[in-house]
Amino acid sequence: MNEDSGLVEDDMSREKLPPIYTSSSMGFGQGLKKPYPCLSGFTASMNQRRANTLCSRFGTELPPLCTDVRQKQRLSIDTLPQEVKAPFPSDPVIPLRTKTARQFQEDMDRALVSGDWRLVREFYLTTFESFLEINAAFKREANAPFNTIEDSGINFKFINTVFDALPQTPPDIQKCVLKGIINSLLREWKGPRTKDDLRAYFILVQNPQYSHTSTYVIYAHLLRQIASLSEADHHFLLHWFKKLSPRRFKQLLERLLQFVSTRLFPATPDDLPPISKCSWWIPSATRVLALLNAANSLSTPPIVAYTDFYNIALDHIDIMAEYRIWQCNGNSSKFSFCQFPFILSAAVKKAIIQRDSEQQMISIARQSLVDKVSRRQRVDMNLLFLNIRVRRTQLLADSLDELSRKRAELKKKLRVTFVGEAGLDMGGLTKEWFLLLVRQIFHTDYGMFTYLKDSYCHWFSSWKSDSLSEFQLVGTLMGLAVYNSIALDIHFPPCCYKKLLTPPVVPCDQNTPVGMATLGLDDLQQVMPDLAHGLNELLSYEGNVEEDFYLTFQIFQEEMGVVKSYNLKPGGDKIPVTKLNRKEYVQLYVDFLLNKSIYKQFAAFYYGFHGVCASDALMLLRPEEVEVLVCGSLDLDMAALQKEVQYEGYTKTDTTIRCFWEVVLAFPVELQRRLLHFATGSDRVPVGGMAHLNFKISKIDVSTDWLPISHTCFNQICLPPYKSRKELKHKLTIAISNAEGFGLE
Repeated sequence: MNEDSGLVEDDMSREKLPPIYTSSSMGFGQGLKKPYPCLSGFTASMNQRRANTLCSRFGTELPPLCTDVRQKQRLSIDTLPQEVKAPFPSDPVIPLRTKTARQFQEDMDRALVSGDWRLVREFYLTTFESFLEINAAFKREANAPFNTIEDSGINFKFINTVFDALPQTPPDIQKCVLKGIINSLLREWKGPRTKDDLRAYFILVQNPQYSHTSTYVIYAHLLRQIASLSEADHHFLLHWFKKLSPRRFKQLLERLLQFVSTRLFPATPDDLPPISKCSWWIPSATRVLALLNAANSLSTPPIVAYTDFYNIALDHIDIMAEYRIWQCNGNSSKFSFCQFPFILSAAVKKAIIQRDSEQQMISIARQSLVDKVSRRQRVDMNLLFLNIRVRRTQLLADSLDELSRKRAELKKKLRVTFVGEAGLDMGGLTKEWFLLLVRQIFHTDYGMFTYLKDSYCHWFSSWKSDSLSEFQLVGTLMGLAVYNSIALDIHFPPCCYKKLLTPPVVPCDQNTPVGMATLGLDDLQQVMPDLAHGLNELLSYEGNVEEDFYLTFQIFQEEMGVVKSYNLKPGGDKIPVTKLNRKEYVQLYVDFLLNKSIYKQFAAFYYGFHGVCASDALMLLRPEEVEVLVCGSLDLDMAALQKEVQYEGYTKTDTTIRCFWEVVLAFPVELQRRLLHFATGSDRVPVGGMAHLNFKISKIDVSTDWLPISHTCFNQICLPPYKSRKELKHKLTIAISNAEGFGLE
C-alpha cells in the first residue's frame, strides 16, 4: 500500500491535485494520461490551451453586438456543415448497473469457495474507477435526481454488503479499489459539486480500508475535499449521515478519531509523512468530525452518546497552547482543537478552567506580594489561600460572610478552619464544609429549594426572593467545588445547567438578562413530569379546546399557602386558550415556570457561579458537562476502583479484603451507588475517573458485631476484621442501606 499512497503529493498550496501518471513500476493498470513524448508536442499543446483560455476569458467581456451583427453571426453558424458543429455539453448519463446486493454476495460466496475472483474483481474495478460508476452501482435509480436532504437515493444495504466483503478479498482487489479512489480524487473539478458527487463522497468515506496507516494519505485527501465543500453541500451530507445505522455511524466516527490520534502520536514516525508536509490532515479530519457531531445533535434521540466524540489522545497534548490560540484567534482560519470542543473530554475542559483560574489567581497573589514587599511589610503565605473560618453552630451565616468579604480571593486554593477545633486542612475539612453546607441549604425546611419527588430533583423556590445573597452563595459553592475538585451531592435537573450557560460568559452590560434559556416541554418533563404530560395532552387534544379545557392565559401558583395568579401576557386573564393559540400558551407557561418566575433567584445563583469560574473555557462546555464537573459522573467502574484503592491496616490478600471485593463486584449497580455514597457522600465519580477518588479502606480493631464505618470527608471505609463473605455482605448491606443522603427526604 505504501507505493500507492506515495503517488499522492502532500502539498498544502494546491487546491486540486495534479493528474497522476502511471508507469509499469507503480503496479497500476492502463488508461491514465501519458506524459508528452517530446518538448515540441508539449509546447504546441500549451499554445493551444493558451489560445482557448484567452477566447474563453475575454469573450464574455466584449461589448454587446448590434442586431445586424447578431443576425450575421447566427446565420453563419447555421450554415456550417453538420459534421463540424460542436454539440452542447450535457450532464453525464450514469451507466445502468443491474447487480444487486444478493447477486454480489453470491459472487463473493462462490469466490471464497472456488478461489476464482474474476467476477468480484471486475465489480470492484469498475465500481470505484470514478464517481460516475460509484453512483451507477449504489444509487437506487441511476439517473433520478434525489436532490433532497431526507433521501440520499443510496442503496445502503448494497453499500454495507460491498464494504463488509472488501477485507475478505485478495490484496490485488483491495489495491485496485484504492487506485480507483485515487483517480477519482485527482480528477480536475470544474464548477460546483453535484449531488452525485456528494453521494460519492458519502460512500467513499465509509470505506473500511482507512483503518490502516498505509491508506492515510488517500484518506487525508478525501477528508480535505469533503471539508472544503460549500456550506450547502455540508448541509446535505450531515442529514445523510443521520440515516446511517448506529453501528455504521460509530465505525465512521472511530476511524476518524483514530486517524487524528495516530497523526498526533504515530506508533512509528516513518509510517506517515513529516508533519510539516501534512499539517492540514488534522484540521480536515476534525471538520468532518464536526459534520458527524452536527448530525448526531440533530438526531432524536442522538445516534451515539456525546462522550463517544471525545478523543482521549488530546488529554496528552499542550491543551493550554490550543486554548491560547483559540482565545487570540477565535474561530478564524488558524486551527485549534478548542474551535471544536465536542472532541475534548470533560477532564480536559476542567483542566482548562482550573489552569485559567490558577493563572488569574497567581496574577492576583503576585500583585499582593509585590504590594507587601513595596511597603516593607512581612509577607504572609496565607495570601496564597482562600482561608474560610466558620463556626459549626453558625455555619451558613459565617460562610456567607466570609465569602462576601473575600470575593476577590475566590480563585485561590480553598482552606477551611472550624473555629475552636485543632487540625490542618489537608482536604478533609474542605470536603466536610461543602457537605454540611449542602445539607443545610437544600433542606426542605430552609425553603430556598423545593424538592420535587416525581423528578427526584431540587428546584428554585419562586417565592423565596428575600435571600438573594444565599442563592449567590450556592452558585459560589458550585464554582468552588469545580475549582477544588469536590463532587457535590446536588440534584438539579439538566435544564438548570442550560440556564447556567446562558450566556456562558458574564455579559459586560449588567442590564443584559442572564439564565433566560430557550426551554421547552422536554425540559419541563425533567422538572415537573405530571404538568408536562398534561400540557402535551392539551397540544394533542382533538376536541374543542376552548370549551372543554376552559383555560385563559392566566395561571395560578400556591406560595406559602396563598394562591396567586399571574398573566402569561398582558390581559391574559381575558384571553381564552384555543386550538389556534395553545402552542403559544404552552410556550409561555414553560417560560414562566422555568425562567421568569425564578429570574431574581437564578440570576444571583448565576453570578455566584461565574464569580469563581469566570473563564472563556465555559464556552467549550455542554450543559451535561457542567453537571459532571459539579456533581461527578454516573459511570461506575468498581473494578477500576479496586485497582486504585489504598489500604491501611490491611493488604489486598487479607481475607476481609478479598471478601469485600467479591461482595462489592457482585452487587447490583444500585447497591454499588449506595456504597459510594456511604463512603464519599456522593454516588457519583469525579471527573477523571476512580483514580481521582483517593478511596481508602482501613482496619478497625473492634468486634465483628459492629457495622462498617465511613469517613466521607476522607473517602474512607473502616472495616472490622470479618472472617466470612456471608458476614461481611450482611453487615455491609445494612450499613449502606441505612446511610442518610444529603438534602434528600
